[in-house]
Amino acid sequence: MFEIDLATVNWARAQFTLTAMYHWLFVPITLGLSFLLAFFETIYVRTGNEEWKRLTKFWMTLFGINFVIGVATGIILEFEFGTNWSNYSWMVGDIFGAPLAIEGIFAFFIEATFFAVMFFGWDRVSKGFHLFSTWMVAIGSNLSALWILVANGWMQNPVGMHFNPENARFEMLNFWEVISSPTVVAKFTHATTSSFVVGSLFVIAISSYYLLKNRHIQMAKRSIAVATVFGLLSSVATAITGDESAYDNASSQPMKLAAYEGLYHGSRGADIVAFGLLTPGKRVDDDQDPFLFEVSIPNGLSLLATREWNGFVPGINDLVYGNPAEGIEPIQLKIDRGKAAIADFAAYKEAAKAGDEQGKAEALARFEPNQPYLGFGYLNSPEEAVPPVASVYYSFHYMVYVGTLLIVLFILFLRATLVGNLTERKWLLRLGVASFFIAYLASELGWVTAEVGRQPWAIQDLLLVKMASTDIAAGHVATTTVIFLLLFTLLLLAEIKIMLRQINIGPEGV
Repeated sequence: MFEIDLATVNWARAQFTLTAMYHWLFVPITLGLSFLLAFFETIYVRTGNEEWKRLTKFWMTLFGINFVIGVATGIILEFEFGTNWSNYSWMVGDIFGAPLAIEGIFAFFIEATFFAVMFFGWDRVSKGFHLFSTWMVAIGSNLSALWILVANGWMQNPVGMHFNPENARFEMLNFWEVISSPTVVAKFTHATTSSFVVGSLFVIAISSYYLLKNRHIQMAKRSIAVATVFGLLSSVATAITGDESAYDNASSQPMKLAAYEGLYHGSRGADIVAFGLLTPGKRVDDDQDPFLFEVSIPNGLSLLATREWNGFVPGINDLVYGNPAEGIEPIQLKIDRGKAAIADFAAYKEAAKAGDEQGKAEALARFEPNQPYLGFGYLNSPEEAVPPVASVYYSFHYMVYVGTLLIVLFILFLRATLVGNLTERKWLLRLGVASFFIAYLASELGWVTAEVGRQPWAIQDLLLVKMASTDIAAGHVATTTVIFLLLFTLLLLAEIKIMLRQINIGPEGV
């Protein structure tokens, strides 16, 4: 086993987290607002009303500002796989690189082409072709997200591949299995529908601000009407896809699901925690009660995880120390098998180097039964397989609370729009402005839930994060992290300044 510089690993993690979180500031607006642009322009083409054209061009300007800066952070994010995570790139590049390459094709050949027509083609191409271009930007943006989420979904649930001992790489066997796994479907639908919610609230927040200031009233009302319907449908879809994602986690990542609920002791007919405060400092190997207090819904977690009223849901203790009655192996047994796999793989490589074909075949025969546990062999203890429970639990519950409240908010906006008294409901308009920032935080914490929840794995059950990094000096990674922090902060401040200036100018400036 080789030496690992944990300082390098931690700085690489910090840099990737920084880049990903900054990048995700821009992505939800891009995904959600792109479809709203298509809706707005469709209404313009069908009605011929120039006010809808002016409205579309205004929101398109804000979309463009966000899109350009979002691309910059996205490019840096992909380069980090090569600079800071070279072991990861070597071991799984055959699989992980394919969807990223396809994403590049969509981004640069579909989005870029029609993006130019959408922005600069007004009065230069026909209305129909311009509308088609706007729809293609929306579809292309979301298809780009699909391929990113295919790659991420495979990290959460690696399927359609095998390990090649000749080059120590995981190689793709079935591309369709990779892109169609339930984990990928759940992640894509949940990430995109939640982004539609954020994009809708972006429009509602700015429009609500205009109504509070008694400016651009007609445009604001029309924008809110469309965004409210889209947001309501998307928020309901987000709840459904979120439930499906949690159901998938029950089978593909049970430790993550247990962390969602702070569940240490599994049971049949497990309750789901509606409200609760975790016991600070609680560890898997102590006897403290997991909660200081909790309000639970009877059998709720069993229904979510197994679709059965009395289904068994394993807790963290069951997954770490085993539960023979439920057929759950202890992690220590997987660690032992993993260490045996590491030793046999080393023997295989030595025999191959020496040209000993018989020794090579014997080592491979011993290695193959334990190969699925190879990643576990690098764990220092069974307890290391437990993610930071508090971070996952609170992030997950905040996301659920906000998602539920947003459905109510969209219903209130829809009712006020239909009744025609939206401008009179100042409290609702103020809530509309604030809701965008509340939803933004929920969107970011959704990624915290997903990514922190699978720690310590880079590839679930196959490759530990600490084994995936590049062997470079920690100081080098720390330096670039500080540079990126300054760069991204400047980009964010620039976007906010440009956005606020454009919002202040309003639709007259387009």
